[in-house]
Amino acid sequence: MLSSFFRDARSWCYGRSPYLRAVLLLFFAYIGVRHIFDSRYNSIFFGLNLGIHECGHFAFGLLGEFIGIAGGSIMQCLIPILSIGMFYEQRDFFAIAIAFGWLATNLFYVATYIADARAMALPLVSPFGAECVHDWNYLLGRMGILEWDGTIAFFVRVIAVGCVAVCLAFGGWLLKNMLYYEDVEK
Repeated sequence: MLSSFFRDARSWCYGRSPYLRAVLLLFFAYIGVRHIFDSRYNSIFFGLNLGIHECGHFAFGLLGEFIGIAGGSIMQCLIPILSIGMFYEQRDFFAIAIAFGWLATNLFYVATYIADARAMALPLVSPFGAECVHDWNYLLGRMGILEWDGTIAFFVRVIAVGCVAVCLAFGGWLLKNMLYYEDVEK
């Protein structure tokens, strides 16, 4: 299955221009590096991701308090994952790579939020003036693992770094193939 995925991705590259895509991939490389070296970095995606996070509380809130609070982080990671699936169905392989970069930004934000569970120093947002609850303080506290906030955040950051690597490696591979087909045509 994986070999057919890469075969389809390689043939998708034929006749496509790599230049604007290369700029976009470099932008995601910049964002990824900033997130890796600064856990408090907020990229251009911060507002979008925060909006999706807050909508997740409403969407999952019907399933109970615990899931409703977890729903913010679930939704902000689920939307990029669903985007990856959508782009696969559309056979837009470069968009799949970029969606992995977007997923990474969400995972970095979630990791920062998790790491703040005990300190509760991050400024919180509450739409419509509702009472602010620190999601991860509540979630980890209810599970009895609040003291694990740093460890859990570390592992989420590792997954985020992996998503950045997928974005850059797969996107770079696609660009290389686009350039190859461009040279073959000349």
